Amino acid sequence: METIEVGVTGMTCGHCVAAVTEEVAAIPEVEAVAVDLQSGGVSTLRITASGPVAAEAIGAAVAEAGYQVAP
Repeated sequence: METIEVGVTGMTCGHCVAAVTEEVAAIPEVEAVAVDLQSGGVSTLRITASGPVAAEAIGAAVAEAGYQVAP
């Protein structure tokens, strides 16, 4: 198992968390997703995966949910 941490901007509520979690969980290899919500700041997305997950796939999933990966 591998744990990946990514910062996400723009999230403000539980609906935001649910949207990002759903999109990221759909990536192959992703086993679990947890979000530490920092409303109005940079939230932390923790991904547990059974194998490597491309940063581009994570960025695309976060963007599909309507948010951005923090630089």
